[in-house]
Amino acid sequence: MSGETVALLVVALHAAIVLVAAVWISARRAPSAAIAWILAIAFVPLLGIAWFLLVGAGRLPRARREKQQEVNRAMLERTPGVWETGHRDEWPEALSSAAALNRELGALPMVGGTTAALEGDYAETFRRMIADIDAAERAVNVEFYILVLDDTTRPFVEALGRASARGVSVRVLSDHLSGFLYPHRRATQAALADAGAEWRAMLPLRPFRGQWQRADLRNHRKLLTIDGRVGWTGSLNLIDESYLKPSNIRRGLHWKELMVRLEGPVVRELDAVFATDWYSETDELLPLDETPVEVPSPAASELLDAQVVPSGPSFENDNNLKLFVYLLQNARRRVSITSPYFVPDESTQLAIVTAASRGVAVELFVSEIGDQALVHHAQRSYYEALLAAGVRIHLYRAPTVLHAKHFSIDDDVAVIGSSNMDIRSFSLNMEVSLLVHGRGFVDALREVEDSYRAASRELTLDEWRGRPMRARVGDALARLTSSLQ
Repeated sequence: MSGETVALLVVALHAAIVLVAAVWISARRAPSAAIAWILAIAFVPLLGIAWFLLVGAGRLPRARREKQQEVNRAMLERTPGVWETGHRDEWPEALSSAAALNRELGALPMVGGTTAALEGDYAETFRRMIADIDAAERAVNVEFYILVLDDTTRPFVEALGRASARGVSVRVLSDHLSGFLYPHRRATQAALADAGAEWRAMLPLRPFRGQWQRADLRNHRKLLTIDGRVGWTGSLNLIDESYLKPSNIRRGLHWKELMVRLEGPVVRELDAVFATDWYSETDELLPLDETPVEVPSPAASELLDAQVVPSGPSFENDNNLKLFVYLLQNARRRVSITSPYFVPDESTQLAIVTAASRGVAVELFVSEIGDQALVHHAQRSYYEALLAAGVRIHLYRAPTVLHAKHFSIDDDVAVIGSSNMDIRSFSLNMEVSLLVHGRGFVDALREVEDSYRAASRELTLDEWRGRPMRARVGDALARLTSSLQ
């Protein structure tokens, strides 16, 4: 066979591979993501194909998705009662549609009778969670993306041990891959066993046991529930505020988080999310609470309407993305966004820019420095379009990494949870968000945002356009990688 013939066969094979990839990849992806994958396979075929086979599947295995659907059906069959409506007559016009959208996608209702308190101090958050665990009588459910035994978290694990010793059922979930990315994995598991906690790894990567899915599809949720009565969710992971990485410690980095403590009917909806994930990892379906719920006293704060919104690759839709974009599109006066990793898809970026262009006061809080270089540079590539549209960008000053994840809309609607406003959180990570209606809650969140603003410096369009060319090139190249999802 001549060299020319071999070359023609290679070219034909390459063209066939690219054509098959174009048809296969584009079927369930946004055009930008599909084009990025096709280009990667076209220019570096062996590496591109290998990488796609490793991380190209955008959904969890069928068995896991079927478990999600099974629990969804069970949750929708519950009869929540009249408290579901809450303060419906006080809702802004768009909120009814948002709540209906969330229930259709995530199977959980908007419920009234909830109290919520924000907590942004790292040490105080642990102290208050430990106090709640020490008051547990029946069940403590713990689900955090990162769980590491260290000087900060040891009292938390000890509290789990005290609860277990009292006869309280203690169940713990943490992400399997994150256990290998942070220190003390074996010591952490041993401490949980000694505490009497029933621990399981989320989304384990054990191919020889038949446990395998796309490696970077992770469970990023953070939640704690006690007796179905008290719940916590937000951005905090169970780890020291330095995240224990030597490079962070050398740079003096520490994380700034925001959690919300909940009481009332919404806690049982948070418990339902835990039940779903526990079922996925253990095949044990915990009973869903269907008993009447006692509405808590409003003495400490006003009663709120709240809705838990689970999302991730176990669902057929990007639940959090649809909610976020819908709320942004319906903002009338003000939007304040806090996201440590801000790498939006086209619809989110367009909704933000459009809101600012039609006169909505939009501000974005992000960190001045980043702990993940590639993500940080990809994030920076979006700043110019935002600034040009009138979005005010506040850079939280180093050495703090602003890791809180929330945004507020107008005067009485907010979202807080584990979800960043980035492509990974929209499509690849399992997340949990809380949609809240209540003027008092939003006022409290505004105070938190005011504290961020005081600890930040504002980025201007002129400053940004004057940055060095090497920074522009680095940001643009990093942005390209964000589409390989």
